[in-house]
Amino acid sequence: MWSRHREAFSMYKRMPSGDHSTIVDDVEENSALLQKSMDMETTNPSWLLSFPHVVVATITSLLFGYHLGVVNEPLESISIDLGFSGNTLAEGLVVSTCLGGAFIGSLFSGLVADGVGRRRAFQLCALPMIIGAATSATTKTLAGMLIGRFLVGTGMGLGPPVASLYVAEVSPASLRGTYGSFIQIATCLGLMGALFIGIPVKEIAGWWRVCFWVSTIPAGLLAFFMMFCVESPHWLYKKARSAEAEAEFERLLGGSHVKYAMLELSKLDKGDEADAVRLTELLYGRHFKVVYIGSTLFALQQLSGINAVFYFSSSVFKSAGVPSDVANVLIGVANLSGSIVAMLLMDKLGRKLLLLWSFFGMTIAMVLQVAAANTFMSGSGSLYLSVGGMLMFVLTFALGAGPVPGLLLPEIFPNRIRAKAMAFCMSVHWVINFFVGLLFLRLLEQLGPQLLYTIFASFCMMAVVFVKRNVMETKGKSLQEIEIALLPPE
Repeated sequence: MWSRHREAFSMYKRMPSGDHSTIVDDVEENSALLQKSMDMETTNPSWLLSFPHVVVATITSLLFGYHLGVVNEPLESISIDLGFSGNTLAEGLVVSTCLGGAFIGSLFSGLVADGVGRRRAFQLCALPMIIGAATSATTKTLAGMLIGRFLVGTGMGLGPPVASLYVAEVSPASLRGTYGSFIQIATCLGLMGALFIGIPVKEIAGWWRVCFWVSTIPAGLLAFFMMFCVESPHWLYKKARSAEAEAEFERLLGGSHVKYAMLELSKLDKGDEADAVRLTELLYGRHFKVVYIGSTLFALQQLSGINAVFYFSSSVFKSAGVPSDVANVLIGVANLSGSIVAMLLMDKLGRKLLLLWSFFGMTIAMVLQVAAANTFMSGSGSLYLSVGGMLMFVLTFALGAGPVPGLLLPEIFPNRIRAKAMAFCMSVHWVINFFVGLLFLRLLEQLGPQLLYTIFASFCMMAVVFVKRNVMETKGKSLQEIEIALLPPE
């Protein structure tokens, strides 16, 4: 039926003006019938249909969080066993090589997701994670460890953009915010899992190899279960596979909601144009506004200092007399708690409000850190402010600045450019992430904590202003409604 609808529209464009009225009447009659069926829909689709597919997709985020944290506890043991103990450059490479791989993976994520589909992209992202983790677990040299970490990084770079795309495209509009929060929660669980798996490393020789082997299990499960998940109907429709898109919508939403979902897609039929998206179109064309919003949000997320805070948290807690493992648990609990609250509020309060209050709360937390670094503060007062400010920063980050950009971007990007625009914005994310991690300790040494935390607070406040002026609310809207609202006419 939908192919006939599009056929009628193309005939309308080709026919002489005298015959237009007949075709217009047919199209309007079909639209009226569909509108009538839409008006009869008073209930949202059941969450039970889409939930399993979203859960499988978020295994990617679990792996992302796990591999970010997996070397933190075992690094000393790894350096001794592989013969580079005391070499800070080598230790830094073990930690950061995966970031280089992640940048490469994110660059190609759009091409892969558009070329082979979202499901196959997930399976391709699992492959280097399995091979890389196995390489790291079995290596006896520093070079082997670096190769393994780089391979894992390519999977880390490819997975998150595809997960954001997939979750946004398979979720009912009423649940898209809640499901989008699963990505952040899975990342938190991955980070905490890496912490707990690493605890025995100081007592059991060679335990660090087990830490890497463990990660191959969820990666294998991701590749296997993705065979039974739906393909994104949006991707299928872009590839002119309307019948398959309709069948996948039925699996995701139930039969009574399929007509409405297909009508929404038909409003923005771009045919095969999706493959013709060029970088210049993202940077200078009619899509510039949404790409600018997306890349700036990711840039401000990283410039807020979140990774620096995670990196420096152990030293702050140590100075307060809190053991490093307890400190890591406190940070993990704050991160997970904020993510769960965000999940509960995302589809109630909306994305924009959570972003605004999140960045504002992070500003206040950084101001507390500045006050703690003030020489006029007493010793105990400074420590309480520093620890409290750090936990508040992580908690408020997890409420909005952490989960919202990854959800909001695939919502505001038009279907035609969604995968490639996500790839571009994630590349911006990884570049800034790398430089913040590289320069943080040097800047802390040169500028001192008071000035550095003031800079981070300024970026958080800039984010509040940016969100207020540029970000639209997407809560409860279909992806097509958002696209129509944001995209200027040709």
